[in-house]
Formats: sequence, C-alpha cells, structure tokens
Amino acid sequence: MKFALIGDPVAASRSPELQRGFMAEADLDGEYIAIRVSSGHAVQAIQRLRKDGYAGCNVTTPLKEEAVAACDLLDEDARLAQAVNTLFFGRKIFGANTDGSGARTALESALGEPVMLHRIGILGTGATARAILAQLHETDAYTFCWGRDPEKVIAICERFECQVWPPNPPEIVISCLLPEAELPPALRDDVRKADLVMDVNYGQRSTIGRHLGREVIRGDAMLEAQARASFDFWLAHVEQVI
Repeated sequence: MKFALIGDPVAASRSPELQRGFMAEADLDGEYIAIRVSSGHAVQAIQRLRKDGYAGCNVTTPLKEEAVAACDLLDEDARLAQAVNTLFFGRKIFGANTDGSGARTALESALGEPVMLHRIGILGTGATARAILAQLHETDAYTFCWGRDPEKVIAICERFECQVWPPNPPEIVISCLLPEAELPPALRDDVRKADLVMDVNYGQRSTIGRHLGREVIRGDAMLEAQARASFDFWLAHVEQVI
C-alpha cells in the first residue's frame, strides 16, 4: 500500500519517518515517499497519485487549500478550514484535516489538562491557523485571532466565533506564522508575556522563540500528533475497504 507527501519544500520533512514507523507498528506492508509539488499543481498531482495506485497522501504547504478542489468529501475540520492535509483515495476522494487535532493534543499535553475555558490566541490566518480554530471551535475555549490583513481576521472571527486580538492579551498563544516572521512591537510584547507559547513550526524552522527571547513549545509534538491522526484516518478507511 502506497502513500505520499506532497508540497514544497518536502526534503526535510519528518513525515516519511513518522508514517513508516506507524506502518511498521501496525504491521502494514507499504511505502511512504515525499514528492515535491509546487503551487498550482496540487489537483493534478493528487489525480496522478490516485491513478498510480496510491491509497492516499498527506498535503503540506503551499497546497492545503488547493487540494480541497480534488476532494469529493470533506471532514468537518477540513470543511470549516477550507484546507486539507490528509486524503484517502477510495471510490471517492475523502479529505481530512488533522492539523487542528494535532495542535490540540500537543497543547493539552503541555497544559496537563483540557483546553476548555482557556484564552487562546492564534497568530495568522492561513490554512493551519484555520484548522486549529476549527478544532478549538468544538471546545469551550475562548479564542482570539491576529493577522496582518484586518478583513481576513474579521472573516475568520465570524466563521469560527472567535474575537480579534484583545487589549487584555490571551494567556496561551499559538503561532502559525512563517519562520522568521516579524511581529509588531506591541504584539511581540503581548506574546512574550504569555504563560505558554506554541509554534506550529518544528525543528530549525521554529524561530519565534529566538525572536521573543523566551522559551516556546516547538511544533514537533503537534507534527507527531497530526501524523498519527492521519495514519489512523487512513487505517480506518483501509479496513472498511478490506
């Protein structure tokens, strides 16, 4: 059984290592490879993978939004976020988004308790930010959003019933910004004072802690949790087909 990761860049991704490990644990005979696919070619690449006998794929930057057009069905998080990171190729193409559940799992592990009633600020308005807000929308957490484009922030707040960044900043911050992103001085001060900061970037791509001069939780735990959720999604659908 064949699976793949598509996106750009993918050369340094940990997904192949993780997914091959999950396959070995499940005694599943299969392979998982990373394929560089540039922006604008997601649907074509997905259709080719399906034609070539792949059972599914993961999708990373910058293709998560494009890949929605290749799907016949979407899970709730993918529908709300209008972005997918996991696809299964059955009679129809089923798209899911496990970024939000991965972030929630990592955050709750760090907190040692559920996210309910916590004030959580999300930095960014892209695909990953929306997936996290979609997942948090199902909880009793209080969510806030910051982005450089006020119109996008307002649209996201309406879709996910969250609020714009408040004068009294949230105690928990999840950064969905690109590595090396610069924060406005006032926002930087807010984030620096937060009780907990989590970066969705992992490994050397996690740079916000250096810019803030404080400890942050890198995205490695989130990556592992969302990868596991992706594998479980595939496994459940494979078993249904079998």
